[in-house]
Amino acid sequence: MSDDVRLEGFGAALSREELDDLMQRGVRRTFRRGAFLMTEGEASDHVIVLLVGRAKISSYTAEGKEVVLAVRGPGDLLGELSAFDGEPRLATVSALEQIEALIVPSERFTRFLEDRARVAVQLLQMLTHRLRDSARKQVEYGAYDTPGRVARRLIELVERYGESEGANVRISLSLTQDELAGWTGASREAVSKALREFRDRGWVTTGRRSIVVLDVDALKSRAL
Repeated sequence: MSDDVRLEGFGAALSREELDDLMQRGVRRTFRRGAFLMTEGEASDHVIVLLVGRAKISSYTAEGKEVVLAVRGPGDLLGELSAFDGEPRLATVSALEQIEALIVPSERFTRFLEDRARVAVQLLQMLTHRLRDSARKQVEYGAYDTPGRVARRLIELVERYGESEGANVRISLSLTQDELAGWTGASREAVSKALREFRDRGWVTTGRRSIVVLDVDALKSRAL
């Protein structure tokens, strides 16, 4: 694997030897922006490790409304639950930008964990973190108004994908207002109103799939 590929999450927890071992058990594949890496309800026979690019994890209501559950980036592991229990996929994964990913058959991934006990512990820690994050977001839906939830998602994006531009921070991840609405559990109109409030206060500027945070501290205060 090239040294210029920088991984976070599960991938970052692996040693060079462990990562090379995992890479040999799978095949690399490229996905264009908008492509589906996994589809909710489909049969499971592999896991995916993101190497380059970012993806969104979504589920859909009976009415067809998209609910964004998370955003994943380089080093993140996808599809591990279905690999363990053989049940259909719980969510849909789609590329927010061009993606390079490692596809590992489920039986090979399970064997990898059997051979690498330390990695199995790292995976358990990752799953625990995701469970805590999911529980925290469920609390948010009842405890915060829409602007508060939007502020919290923007701060999360700043921390994970922010690029400094002097005193400002550009969020490098390209999300539509519909996707941001799906991530905050609100309507597009409510999210648009919250962003307009933040613009009027001089906290952010927005463009087509572009958000620049001008006052991180003020946004953090609104997120409390």
